[in-house]
Amino acid sequence: MAINNAAERRAFERRFFLAIAILFPITILIGFGPTYYLKGFFSSPPVARNLIHIHGLVMSAWVVLFFAQVYLIRSTQIKLHQRLGILAIILAAAIVVVGLMTGVAAAKYGSVSTPPGVKPLEFLAVPFFDVFVFGILFAAALYYRRNAANHKRLMLLTVINFIPPAIARFPFGLTAAFGPLWFFGVPDLLALIFVIVDTWRNKKLNKAFLAGTIFLIASHWLRLPFSTTQAWNDFAVWLTSFAV
Repeated sequence: MAINNAAERRAFERRFFLAIAILFPITILIGFGPTYYLKGFFSSPPVARNLIHIHGLVMSAWVVLFFAQVYLIRSTQIKLHQRLGILAIILAAAIVVVGLMTGVAAAKYGSVSTPPGVKPLEFLAVPFFDVFVFGILFAAALYYRRNAANHKRLMLLTVINFIPPAIARFPFGLTAAFGPLWFFGVPDLLALIFVIVDTWRNKKLNKAFLAGTIFLIASHWLRLPFSTTQAWNDFAVWLTSFAV
C-alpha cells in the first residue's frame, strides 16, 4: 500500500509540473503577446530599445528550458536534465544581469510599461526585486539540486516569480480595476494553494517550499511601500547612473 501511495504521489507531481510547464508559456503569451510576441497584429508602439529584445530572448529561453527540463524528468532522461542544468545556470545569470539592465534603462529613459501616476524610480523596484528574488530562489534550487523534492519546488517558485509582469498585462482592465491584488495577489494565492495541496498529499510540509513561498510573497508586498522611501530613491538614482 505504501509503495502504491508513493507511486501515486510521483505520478501526480509529474502531471502537476507538466501542467505548470504548459500554462507558464500560455500565461506569458497572453500577457506579452499584444505588446511583444504578437505585436504585429496589434497597434502597439515599437520596442524602444534593442535591450528589450535581449531581455525577451533570455526570458523566452527560460520558459522553453523550464518546459524541457520538466519533460526530461517526466520521461526519466535524468542525465540530459542534469547536463541542461549547466545551461540553466548560465541563463539564470543572464536573466539577472539583462533584467536589471532593462529595468534600469526603463527607469532612466522612460517606458510605456510604467503605470500612470507611478514615478519611474519607484517602479524600478518591481523589476529590481523580480530579478533579485529570482536569483535567490534559483540559487537555493541549485543548492538543493541533489534533493529532488526541494529542488523542483524551488524551481516552481522561480516560475511563479515571473507571473506578475505577465498577468499585469492581461486584457479586460484587471490591473486597472484591482491593482496589486490582481498581479501580486493571484500568484501569491496560487503559491499558497500549492504549498497546502503539497502538504496534504505528501502528509508532510516541505520547509524549503514554505520558506521560499513566504520569501516570494513578502517581496511582493514589501517592495511597494519600500519603493517610496528616500533610501530606495537614493539607491535608484545611483543605479540609474549606470544605465546604457
